[in-house]
Amino acid sequence: MTHSNASIFDGLAVDHVEFYVQDTAVAAEQFIDGYGFEIYGASADSAESATPVRSVALGRNEIRLVLTSAQGADHPAAAYVAQHGDGVANIALTTPNARGMFAEAVRRGAVAVAEPEERDGVLTASIRGFGDVFHTFVQRPGGSDVRELPGLSPVPGTGPRFDSGLNTIDHFAICLEAGQLAPTVEFYEKVLDFQTIFEERIVVGSQAMDSKVVQSRSGGVTLTLIEPDTSLEPGQIDGFLKNHDGAGVQHIAFTVDSIVESVGLMKSRGVSFLSTPAAYYRLLGVDLTKYSVSELKELDVLVDEDHDGQLFQIFTASVHPRRTLFMEVIERMGARTFGSGNIKALYEAVERQRADAEVGK
Repeated sequence: MTHSNASIFDGLAVDHVEFYVQDTAVAAEQFIDGYGFEIYGASADSAESATPVRSVALGRNEIRLVLTSAQGADHPAAAYVAQHGDGVANIALTTPNARGMFAEAVRRGAVAVAEPEERDGVLTASIRGFGDVFHTFVQRPGGSDVRELPGLSPVPGTGPRFDSGLNTIDHFAICLEAGQLAPTVEFYEKVLDFQTIFEERIVVGSQAMDSKVVQSRSGGVTLTLIEPDTSLEPGQIDGFLKNHDGAGVQHIAFTVDSIVESVGLMKSRGVSFLSTPAAYYRLLGVDLTKYSVSELKELDVLVDEDHDGQLFQIFTASVHPRRTLFMEVIERMGARTFGSGNIKALYEAVERQRADAEVGK
């Protein structure tokens, strides 16, 4: 979806996602072994740096992740991990004009995190987003490798361990404290020229949450923003906010061309997904266009549809010690919404995982 009037914020897309983690090797192994990612960059030995840090860059196709761990108390990753545990700290955005975009965003009210700086031919500048998450604008010279980042050196590739079929980042789901949905939407609309493309209120039993989806002008960045209704019973959004100690990214959705093939492979590699009640498939009122009910049921894949088509999705079980962050695998067959019809099934699955975790304590 695009706007007709030109803006300095045209062309925004996800450049990479930076996680602050306790241990880069442990975090990387999960993505390499279970998601078919490949390491392509790493920081040089920074033991003598004023703020020692270790970073590893990995990904596949258009998905690029950077895992950063502090090697001393002075780096922001140390405080982040102490408060939240491993999690998304930076949703970096590709732009042809990082300096101009930073200046305009700050003029419109954004909080500056890092002034424009050019290193290794790459110009970056950062602003605060939501919670402790910031956005780094990344501008590279024309024709340069989209994986190059300051401070990272190329790592010769040995090839992924398997072809998971993951292609791009579809969207980020973000949990916000009650009362923060409206001001956060306003921030993205007024500061970065995003637009609201979808909104809904979801009620599941005695719980409820409100959600709005904002998207960049080019459609390259999509954020699903969610806040709980605290006048009702607490649910998984409240649980995330409590365990994460504040707002943050709840999950990242990766696109695939064949969800049955990709999920089957990922399960064989040890990735655990949330289970779906058998009743879900018995009551499925969708005329499937690609897969059979038995194929979806065997893998616990959910299906939804809107006026534009269907989508298939599944969520991983959180392996985070705090049961906060998890991932989604999604295949779109024309559908442009976000699986609203599956929210109840997701809620129930997450609640079961929470209950199982409590029993196991």
